[in-house]
Amino acid sequence: MSTTTLLGASAAHGPGRRLGWAAADSWTMTRRELMHWGREPAQVAVGLVFPVMMMLMFGFLIGGGRGVDGDFTAYLVPGMLAMTMAFGLEATMLAVTQDLGKGVIDRFRSLPMASGAVLVGRSIADMLQSAVGLAVMIAVGYAMGWRWHHGTAAFLAAVGLLLLLRFAMLWVGIHLGLVAGKPELVQAVQILVWPVGFLSNAIAAPGSMPAWLGAVVEWNPLSATATAVRGLVGSPGGTGGASWAAEHAELLAVAWPLALIAVFFPLAVKRFRGLSR
Repeated sequence: MSTTTLLGASAAHGPGRRLGWAAADSWTMTRRELMHWGREPAQVAVGLVFPVMMMLMFGFLIGGGRGVDGDFTAYLVPGMLAMTMAFGLEATMLAVTQDLGKGVIDRFRSLPMASGAVLVGRSIADMLQSAVGLAVMIAVGYAMGWRWHHGTAAFLAAVGLLLLLRFAMLWVGIHLGLVAGKPELVQAVQILVWPVGFLSNAIAAPGSMPAWLGAVVEWNPLSATATAVRGLVGSPGGTGGASWAAEHAELLAVAWPLALIAVFFPLAVKRFRGLSR
């Protein structure tokens, strides 16, 4: 075999070509997830309507907002946006465990495709769905009277922080789904997710709580994102509070999700690679 032939074979299987195949495989997996939307429209509708119902319930039925100075709707909407990004964890877990239970992931692993394409496709489809859900929530909040006051750049930065939190929770969900392995165990995670979600400043100000509980609430990753979003859009309860966590909410809104990604992304990849061992 000539030197030219060897160089050609090396180039054909070089890093660039492998990356191209990995991207193509990941997009195939993404399309598979997106096709499920058309086959299960009721599930997609419930996922979009449920957080809207929660926001309307807290805004109009329960109302109030303990310790909130100013318009409660302006305080509530950013908190509900952050809570919605965190509550998507169960849907991710359920999709992963269903694929595991049906043996779909094992079949994909037996195919000549990039090993991480299944997880990448799952994450891209999930983020697309989360972006759609976030847009719906923002539209409903706008209809309720919520407005952003600090310009388009600040608003887009707030949206970026919300999607960053969602991306971090996504990988937490993928890892826990791979560990659980069964859809029935998702209910156990729901029991833990809901208290963590409500143990935040999404619907009530930490200052209205006992000192120890308020401190726990302010250090909740969901609270950091909600506070940072409020500060960026000019809603009450934004950055500038008395505690270090409130004063540096934008920093924590970036640091918390990055820390979660740094922990759960490699754990998910490791767990996925070891499924058939």
